[in-house]
Amino acid sequence: MQFHHHGYVSGDPRVQPAAGIGLDRPEELPDDVDVLIVGTGPAGMIAAAQLSQFPGISTRIVERRAGRLPIGQADGIQARSVETFQAFGFAGRIAEEAYRITEMCFWHPDPDDPSRIVRGERPPDDPSGISEFPHLIVNQARVLDYFAEYMAHSPSRMRPDYGYEFRGLERSEDTDHVSVRLVRTAGEQAGQEKVVRARYVLGADGARSHVREAIGCTMQGNQAFHAWGVMDVLAVTDFPDIRTKCAIQSGAGGSILLIPREGGYLFRMYVDLGEVRPEDHGAVRSTTIEQIIARANQILHPYSLDVRDVAWHSVYEVGHRISDRFDDVPVEEVGTRTPRVFIAGDACHTHSAKAGQGMNVSMQDGFNLAWKLGYVLSGRSPESLLATYAAERHVVAQNLIDFDREWSTLMAKKPEELGEPGLLADFYVRTTEFLFGFMTQYPPSMVVGEPTHQRLATGFPIGKRFKSAPVVRVADANPLQLGHQHRSDGRWRVYAFADHDAPGRGSAVERWAEWMTGSPDSPVLSHTPEEEDLDGVLDVKVVYQQRHVDVDIRAVPGLFLPRTGPFGLVNYEKVFATHPEDDIFELRGVDRGGCVVVVRPDQYVAAVLPLDATDDLAAFFRQHLLIRTRQPVG
Repeated sequence: MQFHHHGYVSGDPRVQPAAGIGLDRPEELPDDVDVLIVGTGPAGMIAAAQLSQFPGISTRIVERRAGRLPIGQADGIQARSVETFQAFGFAGRIAEEAYRITEMCFWHPDPDDPSRIVRGERPPDDPSGISEFPHLIVNQARVLDYFAEYMAHSPSRMRPDYGYEFRGLERSEDTDHVSVRLVRTAGEQAGQEKVVRARYVLGADGARSHVREAIGCTMQGNQAFHAWGVMDVLAVTDFPDIRTKCAIQSGAGGSILLIPREGGYLFRMYVDLGEVRPEDHGAVRSTTIEQIIARANQILHPYSLDVRDVAWHSVYEVGHRISDRFDDVPVEEVGTRTPRVFIAGDACHTHSAKAGQGMNVSMQDGFNLAWKLGYVLSGRSPESLLATYAAERHVVAQNLIDFDREWSTLMAKKPEELGEPGLLADFYVRTTEFLFGFMTQYPPSMVVGEPTHQRLATGFPIGKRFKSAPVVRVADANPLQLGHQHRSDGRWRVYAFADHDAPGRGSAVERWAEWMTGSPDSPVLSHTPEEEDLDGVLDVKVVYQQRHVDVDIRAVPGLFLPRTGPFGLVNYEKVFATHPEDDIFELRGVDRGGCVVVVRPDQYVAAVLPLDATDDLAAFFRQHLLIRTRQPVG
């Protein structure tokens, strides 16, 4: 964490100086805003948190509840989400209070007595070391709390506006705004209507989204006609793996997915309630908590479960559905007009909870859209950038639906229908990369380049998230993860991987740096406003092949030691060397001749280019950044 560059900070350095809208933020919801977010679930809160870093943009997030969510339904935090939390500054703190999954146990019917269950496979949670981040279990409410804290500490001093329910919207073709009708649901003004004019609207209002209905989107897909009871409980049991994630299948039919919860005592059970007839018409949802507990005891035989307290429970039927559109532009009009209203999270994709993907995918929806809205509204990018949200996230959602259909079908099968006892465990291990949230790969677009030079950095696949690796910071000899320095401040990252020569020897990376600070075609000079620091839009870092003791920081080009803040202080934290035990060039297949890796604000690799391909680098950024020319750096 860097601070003091605007003057001495004696308080909590996580609290950023107020700026822009945060200097005089209206207490009451204003009549006109730039972005109105409906719903304070994971998708809405991460979008608001990202937009809170753009203090010149008026963003408000409304919620029909009177206050914060006390207990959430989602709890599985995949490694990709923890990686994202790192960018928002709370990965370490939330990991401390969470339950960490290290392995999963699979229980099957005893071959000698199928009425009993016995432990089978117990594979490690991340058998191939996909991520350095853990797989966590923590209540959704705490995730939302951390995002709320981040927003409150941001320059815009954002916080949710509770007690407003969405009732409808109107978009006029001859205006650049959307009129949104809201009704107060709490307080002295309950029942009163308010109309807010917004340039853009994000509907993150859940599976029964009224925003989705208002823009005419339809959910496609079907139900699996299989019901599950879910309960968060405190109980006494003789089941030996009660503090380990388990998939339990009984000989009598039925299964349980057991998820230990944070705190050491609470746990969640998804209890198989069996097939649901089409003519049931939701009657299964009246299943009582006592019936769910009794069913769990049947499946756990010969073990027993004595439930002492129920924190929360529900009954749901598995459904696999996806919205036909993720914004308000009809298919036949794509490319002819700008989307003004978007939907994210459960508002556009619904599925079972057992794969632990809902909250995780929803947050990536919000992260994807928010920085793009920030760039368009701050004048950095053209409105055409916003069309990439639906194009990128619809494919991801469909992949999730397809995966969950297969996983939930396997979970619902009887042991004899599976054939091989280890089939479920094998599927779990084979799909770890998807489960951890790392299979997403965006196709080429205005913000994702062609893989023409992918061979220069094979471990940084274009379109996939930037996979971190150890490096050593030259200025202070600190070993750290390069990707962990990526903050959710809305900036692009440009990593220059140096060629063989050390600094000061006329290397290719030095010629590249000279072009970046001296050529009018340089993306740093072309797209960074004069009033901002040199790294205000593009955060440029260098990684040398030498050990840190062999890098003379006095010879490092000024591009990598930019001046910052009102005092023109030198930022020494952009110069890195290889780690003595884990060479990033070898770990990530980076060519020893050097290259440039461009990473989007949401942590996805956007381009890999040779150091001498400066024209290509300039052309890539000009696809999506507007020209804001500044003077060369002397």
